[in-house]
Amino acid sequence: MTTALFWRAIVALTPLTCIAWVGIATAAPITFKVELSGTEQVPPLTNVSKGTAVLIWDPSTRLVTWDITDSGMTGPVTMAHFHNGPEGKNGPVVIWLSKKDQATPNAIKGEATLTPEQAKQFEAGDWYINVHTKDHPAGEIRGQVKPPKS
Repeated sequence: MTTALFWRAIVALTPLTCIAWVGIATAAPITFKVELSGTEQVPPLTNVSKGTAVLIWDPSTRLVTWDITDSGMTGPVTMAHFHNGPEGKNGPVVIWLSKKDQATPNAIKGEATLTPEQAKQFEAGDWYINVHTKDHPAGEIRGQVKPPKS
């Protein structure tokens, strides 16, 4: 291939490369729900407690926003977290969803920017939400975070 032909090919392909990159960089935020229940706890609980987490995930900025509501709990929520762990297994706390050492109302709202490693775990469905109460310090309701595949 001659040098002139090589540069023509580069110039011709450059706009396509830029379009592909812009498509990845501007992926739209995804809104989805996570149902929370005692039956998802490990070990499972048989209670009437339940909840819903509405999550907004922006893969281009790695920003996750949450709005969690609950009902039928055995008492006030003491804390809530994202944990790293697959369905049916317990794992470590990754991100506090509630404010540490503060009483938590029936609606927990917040946001966090994930590290690249956390984003991979989140997108793979390796995280779960756990909501704790005084009667259930290991967690009263739980739900696996499964972002929809695009």
